[in-house]
Amino acid sequence: MIHAVVHTADIQDRDGGVLALSTMFGLYPFLTKVFADGGYQGAKFRKALKKMLPELSVEIVKRSDTAKGFVVLPRRWVVERTFAWLNRCRRLAKDFENLHRSALAYIRLASIRLMVRKLCNSNG
Repeated sequence: MIHAVVHTADIQDRDGGVLALSTMFGLYPFLTKVFADGGYQGAKFRKALKKMLPELSVEIVKRSDTAKGFVVLPRRWVVERTFAWLNRCRRLAKDFENLHRSALAYIRLASIRLMVRKLCNSNG
């Protein structure tokens, strides 16, 4: 994980996505493409992104209408796998935090823990 934004639950995914992307792409200007799920499709999301980040292209990864049962979707499994890894940290299993900055700090700590474990396992 390279970036995270914590906000209240009354913000739609589309609006939170614009917030996250607008703060992230100032830090990583070399990123030019984003893969998103169906929650981010629609004119409102595209219009907001076009206004803030005109050079960014977004590809919506959709589930096929003919698919039955579980189907692995390209690129989307990377996000789901990362969420699963981060949720191994018990502190992230429930929303205990009263402050956004505390929740963000625990997400960063879990991500650092994950990266360190991956680095240690790759050298051995």
